[in-house]
Amino acid sequence: MRFTIATPDAEAAAAARTRLDGLVKPLGSLGRLEDLAAWLSAAHGAVPPRPLDDVRVVVFAGDHGVSGMSAYPREVTAAMVRVFLAGKSGVGVLAGLAGAKVRALDIAVDWDGADVPAEVTAHKVRRGSGSIDVEDALDAGEAVKAFEHGLAIADEEIDGGADLLIPGDMGIGNTTICAAVVASVLGMAADDVVGTGTGIDEDGRARKVAVVEAALQRAGAVEDPFALLTALGSACLAATAGFLVQAAVRGVPVLLDGVFSGAAALVARAIAPGAEQWWLAGHRSTEPSQAYALKALGLEPILDLGLRLGEGSGAVQAVPTLRAARAILAEMGLLADLT
Repeated sequence: MRFTIATPDAEAAAAARTRLDGLVKPLGSLGRLEDLAAWLSAAHGAVPPRPLDDVRVVVFAGDHGVSGMSAYPREVTAAMVRVFLAGKSGVGVLAGLAGAKVRALDIAVDWDGADVPAEVTAHKVRRGSGSIDVEDALDAGEAVKAFEHGLAIADEEIDGGADLLIPGDMGIGNTTICAAVVASVLGMAADDVVGTGTGIDEDGRARKVAVVEAALQRAGAVEDPFALLTALGSACLAATAGFLVQAAVRGVPVLLDGVFSGAAALVARAIAPGAEQWWLAGHRSTEPSQAYALKALGLEPILDLGLRLGEGSGAVQAVPTLRAARAILAEMGLLADLT
């Protein structure tokens, strides 16, 4: 697959910097907000950037064969899809405060989903994924299929008017596959990238490290990103990677969430180099693999609140910060206008 990734507008970024330096404030006194304002100007090719009125969170849900590493059973994934649909999830509540919409999609949940609206399962690839310590996560062709679903999902949201996209995730076992993918891409040891996920104890973490070590040994060195998604990833990770790539193709900014979107972003960049220019890191997760992924991507989190929920919940809380960054360009006065 080949993708054409546009380069954000450097002239707009420079013009934003010039205006920021002329505002009624000391130079650089608004810190990171100024960096974000210039970034948004480059993404929109305008100073000030357009308002971020239509923010959309898409939660990619799926189960994993390694879900025994979590403090919760895999049945929680299906139950949480219903919670998303009822608007009672963590990201649902936080998105409401930010004026963002939440869409939950079953990409690989291990259920039939017969009692939920058809649009929730319209992009379903399979029921659950293989246990990566002993077998591939996906069958041949499924990584590409899921990735293409992600491309289509991004198009659906952008065609619907999205100004900003946030990839969310739901799936017991997510942090285990993310650790394996990040370790494989960056050539790291399992013990360095494995965290406590849903809150497991040290014995649980040791078991998780062993699973990731076994998975890495079984898969061996994997260069092709789709082969990596097949061996160590999942359908929902592949779909998220597609979502990130297509957002970049369409020139729509993305706020990455936690460990899951961080791992997907590493794979997405391998598929479409340059796509990372369109992504920001919404927050810092407590999972170590996210920190390594973001460092490799050259991204600095906007917020650091010690969050590890996933769902898109951390990135949603960075939306007001992006809006504040835009507001200083759009609404603050100029020193030159003082009398």
